[in-house]
Amino acid sequence: MSDEIKHECGLAYIRLRKPFSYYLQKHGTVTYGLNKLYLLMEKQHNRGQDGAGIAAVKLNTEPGNPFLHRMRSNAPQPIADIFFKIGQEVQELEKYQPDIKQHPGLMKGHLPFLGELLLGHLRYGTQGKNNVEFCHPFIKRDLMPGKNLALAGNFNLVNTDELFDLINMNPGDFQKQSDLAAMMEVIHHFLAKEDELHPNAADLKKVLQKATPLFDGGYTIGGLLGNGSSFVMRDAHGIRPAYFYINDEVIVAASERAAIRTTFNVGENEVMELMPGKAIIVDDAGNYSIEQIVEPKERRACSFERIYFSRGSDEKIYRERIALGHHLSQTVLERINNDLKNTIFSYIPNTAEVAFYGLVKGMEEYLNKIKVERILSWGNDFTPDKLEEMITRKIRQEKIAIKDVKLRTFITEDANRNEMVQHVYDVTYGTVRPGEDTLVVIDDSIVRGTTLKESIVRMLARLKPKKIIVVSSAPQIRYPDCYGIDMSKLGDFIAFRAAIALLKERNMEHVLTEVHEKIKELARAGQLHTENVVRQVYKPFSTEEISEKIAQLITPAEIHIPVEVIYQTIEDLHDSCPTNTGDWYFTGNYPTPGGNKVVNKAFLNFIEGKNVRGY
Repeated sequence: MSDEIKHECGLAYIRLRKPFSYYLQKHGTVTYGLNKLYLLMEKQHNRGQDGAGIAAVKLNTEPGNPFLHRMRSNAPQPIADIFFKIGQEVQELEKYQPDIKQHPGLMKGHLPFLGELLLGHLRYGTQGKNNVEFCHPFIKRDLMPGKNLALAGNFNLVNTDELFDLINMNPGDFQKQSDLAAMMEVIHHFLAKEDELHPNAADLKKVLQKATPLFDGGYTIGGLLGNGSSFVMRDAHGIRPAYFYINDEVIVAASERAAIRTTFNVGENEVMELMPGKAIIVDDAGNYSIEQIVEPKERRACSFERIYFSRGSDEKIYRERIALGHHLSQTVLERINNDLKNTIFSYIPNTAEVAFYGLVKGMEEYLNKIKVERILSWGNDFTPDKLEEMITRKIRQEKIAIKDVKLRTFITEDANRNEMVQHVYDVTYGTVRPGEDTLVVIDDSIVRGTTLKESIVRMLARLKPKKIIVVSSAPQIRYPDCYGIDMSKLGDFIAFRAAIALLKERNMEHVLTEVHEKIKELARAGQLHTENVVRQVYKPFSTEEISEKIAQLITPAEIHIPVEVIYQTIEDLHDSCPTNTGDWYFTGNYPTPGGNKVVNKAFLNFIEGKNVRGY
């Protein structure tokens, strides 16, 4: 609950299809494209706060003039930092030419990022370091415009070493740390070959058809070529999201449907989903086609994306999160013995608010049913006061916790550090009747459990409730991810630690030995990718047994108030999010062979005490 997860980069792509003079005349500004790129990125800022970058390509430049520009930032507010600098450049031009914004040709010649092709990226550092060099887009430069490439994406690859081998490249230290560097080199390798056959007019469809089948991972990528061609492509399983909008003025693509709708003020049905394995390919004249680059495979769009990462302003995502909370209501009612009178409902953090509404709706449905039954049972034996008391009865909802400013745990001693962590949230006093009320608090997911134990359970216990029930709108997170979310160490997961604890308690540690031996055997045979052996760790136990152990693990020793944990079921997850069936975090059912390899390596790292990534 409230564990920080590094995750999900965001992509923004715009291709202007009209001259700059058109946008000046119709929209009143020559920087229409840049303004929209800024909005498109800001509306996805939830996807990346470690850094941002943009690239721009200008069409029809004279030989000798630069046509590909890039700016990146890892400042605390990277999007604002980039566009503030562009704004300063405009102000500098206006010092000497006050009306230059009324002259599109001059603006294009003097403002580096006033290009017809625009690519923006928001970065969460899932791989590599957080210095600015790792921010997308990456670029490859060449004297031939058609061999210049700017590339950015929302993805992780698990076979970067193999990719470098395929193109006979010995990567440097930088390339080894970045999967985008591997992807860039492979795409550029095939781009250069295609350019030899068709100078400055490479067939992008052929390039992508040769390069992308080599990538093991989930991805949405966008690329700009120096000759004015461009593309946006999605992986064959549809693991990472991609949406697009096209009219006669612009071609737009982004990671979030709601961001496009808001930025361009268009309806839901006007923004289309880019389907798995397909690419939007745009030529230098602004003509586009949607091509099937690789054959689509079983759709495994990431469900964690819908639960946790995507902006809830999208109407489909909003309804799905409501459903996630609603599905949990029956289990919660059973745990509180249907005692709504003495139960308070709340949520932590704010991202769980929509699931909370769904949970409360389920409670209200039950309460309304009880009201009707009670009133009918009275017959004529009631007074106005008695009737009013029954009709006005409501679900008790409170804002139990408020997140304070981010406290810096600058004190190094563990005891003092834990004391500081407790105060990340402020508790709302006077909301709970001590010893009488059960407190039910919902979150979108429980990953590590660290914040729960060190901060939230302690904080909630100060209110002295009769019982604390922690509810997760996601199922138990049991397995690492390798497709864009930084959850690659098994030992980090509270569900895995609970399973290990149960094995030790029941003298079943031989299971760990057997799993370890089996994985080592697969490693020797080069077969780590063939099977997820770690499933055997969880097999002896029911979901409820693991949940009970998790509740014990997140309860500090000095807290004597009962703590229970309720998780979403896999079945209800799929019922709530029917188009996002990717559930490998919860089930271990990976969509690509690289996932099995990662989970098995993660187990080896855990057993050998290596605190490193599984890929």
